[in-house]
Amino acid sequence: MALWERAQQLPPDSAHLQQIRNIYGDDFPIEVRHYLAQFIEEKFWWNPVRLPDTAENNQYIANLINQLIQEIENKAEDLSDARECFLTKLKLAETAKMFRQRYSSNPVQLFSLIRHCLSAEMKYLQAADPDFLPMPPSLFVCNLMHSLEELRGRTRTTAEDTRKLEQEQEAFALQYCECTKVNAHLQQLKNQGSLNAQDQQTLQYINRKDLLEQDLNRRVAALMELRIKITEQLRQNYQLLSQVQSQVIDDELIRWKRNQQLSGNGVLFNSSLDKIQEWCEEIAELIWLNRQQIKEVERLKQKLALDPPGVVDVLPTILSEITQLLSSLVTSTFIIEKQPPQVMKTNTRFTATVRLLVGGKLNVHMSPPQVKVSIISESQANMLLKSDKLLKAGDSSGEILNNTVTMEYQQTTRQLSVSFRNMLLKKIKRAEKKGTESVMDEKFSLFFQSQFSVGDGELMFQVWTLSLPVVVIVHGNQEPHAWATVTWDNAFSEPGRCLFQVPDKVPWAKMKETLSQKFKHATGRRLTEENLRFLADKAFRGNYNESANSMLSWAQFCKEPLSERNFTFWEWFFAIMKLTREHLRGPWVDGAIMGFVKKKQAEEMLAHCSAGTFLLRFSDSELGGITIAWVSDSQEVFSLQPFTAKDFSVRSLADRIGDLTHLITLYPDTAKEVFFQKYYTPYQDQPTQPNGYIKPVLVTQVLGLAPNYNTTPHHTMYMSPDPTRDTPSVANSYASSITTTAAEPTENSAFGPMDCLDGLDDSSYAGIDLNDIIYK
Repeated sequence: MALWERAQQLPPDSAHLQQIRNIYGDDFPIEVRHYLAQFIEEKFWWNPVRLPDTAENNQYIANLINQLIQEIENKAEDLSDARECFLTKLKLAETAKMFRQRYSSNPVQLFSLIRHCLSAEMKYLQAADPDFLPMPPSLFVCNLMHSLEELRGRTRTTAEDTRKLEQEQEAFALQYCECTKVNAHLQQLKNQGSLNAQDQQTLQYINRKDLLEQDLNRRVAALMELRIKITEQLRQNYQLLSQVQSQVIDDELIRWKRNQQLSGNGVLFNSSLDKIQEWCEEIAELIWLNRQQIKEVERLKQKLALDPPGVVDVLPTILSEITQLLSSLVTSTFIIEKQPPQVMKTNTRFTATVRLLVGGKLNVHMSPPQVKVSIISESQANMLLKSDKLLKAGDSSGEILNNTVTMEYQQTTRQLSVSFRNMLLKKIKRAEKKGTESVMDEKFSLFFQSQFSVGDGELMFQVWTLSLPVVVIVHGNQEPHAWATVTWDNAFSEPGRCLFQVPDKVPWAKMKETLSQKFKHATGRRLTEENLRFLADKAFRGNYNESANSMLSWAQFCKEPLSERNFTFWEWFFAIMKLTREHLRGPWVDGAIMGFVKKKQAEEMLAHCSAGTFLLRFSDSELGGITIAWVSDSQEVFSLQPFTAKDFSVRSLADRIGDLTHLITLYPDTAKEVFFQKYYTPYQDQPTQPNGYIKPVLVTQVLGLAPNYNTTPHHTMYMSPDPTRDTPSVANSYASSITTTAAEPTENSAFGPMDCLDGLDDSSYAGIDLNDIIYK
């Protein structure tokens, strides 16, 4: 992270921020530090130049200071004339003037001052955050900044040469006019028969004519040479602009889009487009300036035709190429900044944001365009790429409400964007299914389109972009399979693919990274290698070979049911992930849930542990279930019937573990309170309801195992006052079901939740109607 970027993240009332503000004053205003932060850090902080007094270093520093002053002046000119920018504009202009007057004769002094300020800033930032380590610009950024700097210099040189060409042509025109007058006078004398080569005046005219013609020939040669030079400069500028634009658009922006897609699977993603916009805006400005220079040179050439017959004028070709470069830049920077949901349910509101990165620089916001959204099928998306034409009315595959909005320009951020906040997919047209395809395999895309003009209508642009693939569902039970389609596409789609093709098989090495990242995004913790080996064994139906480069097919992933089950691998994994995200996140992140372990393996692990040792594992037989396996007093290992989200909506996992007092130690040797006590629900006194009833409290127990409330820390308010009450003996075979009992405490006694069953033995349960209180 850059220095100034980190400084801006400090709290406004931070003492360290105040110290940083105090660094800057009249000699080096904070406004300059803010508006030229990147330039200052790259040139004055990361720059390897030191201060030995050598002619080479001094000249470099002098050029650097001059460049800094020019940057300040350019920034002052770029700032809007809006009221809030007016004072800053004046401040920057005054600072540039002051720097020239004060430091032109001693640039090293200003160089040292800036380095001192940055060093002090670094000291205060590290005092505020000892772990802060500023990162130098990447090699790509350094090379890009160097290329842009070179292009700025080349563009200025070409502009100066173009002005010189115009001046030389004007001088030539004047000389030519003078020569024409002399020739006309001599011709007049000849026509009058008074041309006498011996006459002094005539001789002067003849000499004057010869000198003018010689000078004209020299000027013509100079003009031709200058034209060739400028044309070559413009050609080289175009080539360099093309290279730089390719680096930004084809590399950085494509990488940003790919990262945005991977973020749909939980990969961390820096969504900021500001740096890319800054680069694109500078490229757009340089393209526009070079394009105007080409047109100006063409105008000057038409004004004075000097090219000999047969010479091909390459300027029209360069003009066409650089115009196409601008068109490519504009269309490529029409970006979906915030993607619509990739699993989209009909008649459900959704949002999206689109941004034109060069809109502010090209003044598109002066006449803000409208953006329209349609939904199209996979085949329509491919046809669109082939024809590169905007959709016609009625070509969409569905109906979207609130699908047309005008773009807005934010003066402070210089962003031209539009946010669709209330879109709703009213209906969808589906294609015919083939084979085993389902509606959750079908992919659509949102198609954003707009058009606008640039340069007072000189250029008209039609821009469009496609969203990431979306799957449309009409019912919640379609969600798991829809997310399988989206997850596979996000993870394994390849650049330049035919939309929306994906491989039928992928290496498990890639799949396990996708599953781990997705699980972490949903639950807060990645999967371990042991977890992933368990998943591999399940996905490959027990045929996973770790040493081989195993390929997992789409059918194995989400089409074919697991062995002896009626659900697929993905359905099982998705249900576990959903359960963990919604009900088990805290214990999972803490490492209290082993989760991915087979029943037999769990039994083997617990077999040699002391009584009361337990572990938590995800159920193999029930979707979205988690079970508790524990060691009994007789050293047998039992498992409770799995809990599901429905159970946890009534009582949390931690509270259930707290209720079950025979669970003492979390495998291998940690008291359960260490992990779960902080998640216990604290008891709150329940007042009498308006209807006269007292709200019951639900407590979990295993039939045949009476709870010992004296050992349950968070149930102290419910301890039975009778210390002599016998605890029923534990049967050799534990019931695998859970009962949750409801008790109504009286006003004058601490009434235990199971006190209502005192005096009943196991055989007595059959005579009690517990339909309302037993849910497992």
